Amino acid sequence: MPLRRLPENIVNQIAAGEVVERPASAVKELVENAIDAGATKIDVVMRAGGRSLITVTDNGCGMSAEELELCFERHATSKLPDDDLVFIQNLGFRGEAIPSIASVSRMTITTRLEGEETAWKLSVEGGKKGALEPGSGQKGTRVEIRDIFFATPARLKFLKTERAEFGAALDVVRRLAMAFPSISFSIADENRTALRVAGSGGDLFDAWLDRLGAIMGREFAENAIRIEAERDGVKLAGYAGVPTFNRGNATMQFMFVNGRPVRDKLFTGAVRGAYMDLLARNRHPLLALFLEISADQVDVNVHPAKAEVRFRDSGGVRGLIVGSLRHALAEHGHRASSTISGQALGAFRAQNSPLPFQSQSRPAANWGRWSSDQAANPSPGLAEANAEYHAPLAAENPPAARADEETGPQQEKSRALEQYPLGAARSQLHETYIVSQTSTGLILVDQHAAHERLVMERMKKQLSTKGVARQMLLLPEVVELDEVAANRIAERADELAEMGLMLEPFGTGAIVVRETPAMLGECNIKGLVQDLADDLGELDTALSLKDRLDDVCATMACHGSVRAGRRLSIDEMNALLREMEVTPHSGQCNHGRPTYVELQLGDIEKLFGRR
Repeated sequence: MPLRRLPENIVNQIAAGEVVERPASAVKELVENAIDAGATKIDVVMRAGGRSLITVTDNGCGMSAEELELCFERHATSKLPDDDLVFIQNLGFRGEAIPSIASVSRMTITTRLEGEETAWKLSVEGGKKGALEPGSGQKGTRVEIRDIFFATPARLKFLKTERAEFGAALDVVRRLAMAFPSISFSIADENRTALRVAGSGGDLFDAWLDRLGAIMGREFAENAIRIEAERDGVKLAGYAGVPTFNRGNATMQFMFVNGRPVRDKLFTGAVRGAYMDLLARNRHPLLALFLEISADQVDVNVHPAKAEVRFRDSGGVRGLIVGSLRHALAEHGHRASSTISGQALGAFRAQNSPLPFQSQSRPAANWGRWSSDQAANPSPGLAEANAEYHAPLAAENPPAARADEETGPQQEKSRALEQYPLGAARSQLHETYIVSQTSTGLILVDQHAAHERLVMERMKKQLSTKGVARQMLLLPEVVELDEVAANRIAERADELAEMGLMLEPFGTGAIVVRETPAMLGECNIKGLVQDLADDLGELDTALSLKDRLDDVCATMACHGSVRAGRRLSIDEMNALLREMEVTPHSGQCNHGRPTYVELQLGDIEKLFGRR
């Protein structure tokens, strides 16, 4: 077959295959055009998931009659004044969107310039342009797309359900709405308005937080940490959730480069690295980050849909993201997610059934009479339950003695401790949980999880300064492993020594441990070595242990922390609370679980109907 030039309609359909994969792609291109046109209000309406109808209406600058005719020509654009593909300042710039969409649908554009009395309308069906005619409308542009892909019916077979297609378009609008909080957005289908957000001015960070709260949820706004950093002319801003506010997937992670929503592997890897020792591997933080970088340092022309970018200095950008996130998270120290408290309060529910000792036929108001009636002849079960209970004698704990104790120096010290963020320790539950009282409520602390984080941070700090202090074992301990695991540990003996663990091979399939990190105190050496062997089996053998410092330190810290089941004194509990307050990331353990739950007094009073 001889070489020939393809017909114009085929060329446009091929271009549409690259630019317009589904209805959401058309919505993205049209909304970006509206933003570039300076619109402050953009409304999207879809029918049948976009199959039958898509309309995008904006109040932007609009077009003249001549521009309206020209916009249906391929590569006609107003966004490259200097014909320079390096310094791109707009979301769209290629001039492919309108002709590509028009080649596979029935499209009508109605537009009016500000100051002109007449709007203009032009329709295109399957790439065939109609006649320009006067229309009616406000300043701005209204694009109507009907029967998308009618000219390429094979494409319709690959579309998903109406709900799925509308959901994809909703995600597109949400991302653009996050990037431009000063613009009002709405998107609706035949059943409901799925998103409606009003534009806001003033401080950009406040506007971002309001918009992110409206789209990502009020709980994100309550648990978000402000991110603001700059390095070598590259600025990073936005909000990131505290580690204990997380999800099972990464769908709530958003990245914007110069206002452009992108999906970039560099960003995903940087976020994972920043939260590495703060979250379990199957959990993901929520965040939205906005990167501002010089146009000549990023290439946005590497993907037909402009969904990916390429940085000139990708390592510098990754370092900025990781460093700024880690710094912000460390600054917030012991902060934990507010949703944990809500979940804890939700676990407290009023008892709908009567208490075990309450008769079904006797209301609570008759307890006094019931007690006198039944005291002489209690039921067998009740008698057994109360056999060892005796009311305290007045002489055992007289009121005067309690009053003297409460007004003494101990009370002043306790009140002073209550002003600290984690309050004053009051007691210990089940030798596992510390109960502390603050001036505004109470706090429950998981002593093992909290101390685990403290030990890990101490170890990391020592490693970065003078090295981990070691303690020699009075009797070296021999740990038996399988031969492969023993060899794996022996190969890393020098690196483990830097972390305070001195060991060496001891025959076939055995390791002898001579020194351990001093901060671990008395620990289960056999369990520690076995866990380290398992971890080393999962780590990349090409990486040094310093590169996987967080993983190794987390394993050691777990074995050196205060275990559940250990009874602590009030002074020990208070010391733990004070150290938590000044230790980075102490709001979550090394596995991403919360270390404490805070219950406000007002919420507790609501549980008892006092509010």
